[in-house]
Amino acid sequence: MQSLESNALEPTRSELKGLSKAEVIRRLLPVYGLPILTVFLIILFSVLLPDTFPTMLNVRSILSDKAIIAMLSLAAMLPMMAGRIDLTVGYGIVLWHILAISLQTQFGWSWEVAVIVVLLAGAVCGLINGLLVEIAQIDSFIATLGTGTILYALALWYTGGQQVIGPLSRGFLDINGTWVIGLPITAFYVLLLAVLLWVVTERLPLGRFIYAIGANPRSAALNGIPVRRYVIGVFVASSTLTAFAGVVLASKLRIGQASVGLEYLLPALVGAFLGSTTIKPGRVNVWGTLVGVLILAVGISGIQQFGGAFFVEPLFNGATLVVAIGIAGYAQRRRSVTRRR
Repeated sequence: MQSLESNALEPTRSELKGLSKAEVIRRLLPVYGLPILTVFLIILFSVLLPDTFPTMLNVRSILSDKAIIAMLSLAAMLPMMAGRIDLTVGYGIVLWHILAISLQTQFGWSWEVAVIVVLLAGAVCGLINGLLVEIAQIDSFIATLGTGTILYALALWYTGGQQVIGPLSRGFLDINGTWVIGLPITAFYVLLLAVLLWVVTERLPLGRFIYAIGANPRSAALNGIPVRRYVIGVFVASSTLTAFAGVVLASKLRIGQASVGLEYLLPALVGAFLGSTTIKPGRVNVWGTLVGVLILAVGISGIQQFGGAFFVEPLFNGATLVVAIGIAGYAQRRRSVTRRR
């Protein structure tokens, strides 16, 4: 049962050999088009908004606001590598940030223990998702939609629609509130996670095995790759990373409420899907995912500084996703035609 396929479409060196410079640029444009567009938007908004956009204050604001979305996009990327999808990245963060607050304010647990419990709960949720997908053979979209809705219902039941508030320790608040060389520490969380995931996915056999499963699970199984074990593993990793994002969100908000969290679902998925259209088109990848989140952050920040209305952010997210997926599909068709020739 698959929801996605993972196939890299970036041209190889042998395919580029012997082509003219114009043809090489045309072939590489889909690969690096999104980073180029991101740089173009940064320059454009810096010229049009010289007093507000190219400032350290705006940089800090973007890094602080989008760090959680970046973490959730990386979490969503992991199952996508194996050809699956995990919707609990949006639903789960609602419950995890409430749990992180509640364990401290209502049960009197230390913040260290509360964080560990939340991470373990996230891992258990990922294990359940993996078992539903691989053992029960439920499509990952349906399975994670179901478990995600249950998590959201639990959050509503526990809070009763009310805010969870109380005194929090300084150590817990520092998880989000610390600044390093003038930048929010959450940006360094994202960078550390990105480097770690890049090493695992691009430099270790584990990553190649997961990509092989996403491209063709039957062939992967015939080549001796334990498909079931790896798929369950990526769901566990995805949910654990989502739980960590929930801890960071709790440290940022300092309150728990069920009305917060679902707005992260679409941007997180958009960032991961956009990541599959650049760097390695047709295959989700770490740096492409971060570029996808960055172009959303830059575009939305610039438009809002121009006085964009409240609906601009979801409109921009949806439009960017449709355009990017369309470009990736066009690039795939063009490459297929070239190969047949």
